[in-house]
Amino acid sequence: MSLYLAIKYLHVACVGLSGLGFFLRGVLMLVDSPRLQHRALRIVPHVNDSLLLAAAIALAAMSGQYPFVADWVTAKVFGLIGYIILGSLALKTGRAKPVRFTCWVLALLTFVYIVSVARTRTPLGFLAAWIG
Repeated sequence: MSLYLAIKYLHVACVGLSGLGFFLRGVLMLVDSPRLQHRALRIVPHVNDSLLLAAAIALAAMSGQYPFVADWVTAKVFGLIGYIILGSLALKTGRAKPVRFTCWVLALLTFVYIVSVARTRTPLGFLAAWIG
């Protein structure tokens, strides 16, 4: 297996773990579970997301597809920024639960959008079915 494929598989695995972890932490938030404050749930997502980002940067360097050069990569980066902001608003305490729930759902939709952009290699991702 080539180094590129190994890094791609690492990236895809980290994407899956990141999405699943965010979904589960959102469920814990909705039911007011004290498990949400568990040390592992506060550390592991950051480690996984750091690996995810490192793999993404490596893939971009190896393929020559960079933000502001490849439009679909640019869309993923802007989607990621939105996902981080929405995810942070959803999982941080201090906001009303309806606001946190709405941010969680919007973050999940943004996550699906980012994955669809990666799969289709078009900035519209799954939106292309309605717009394109």
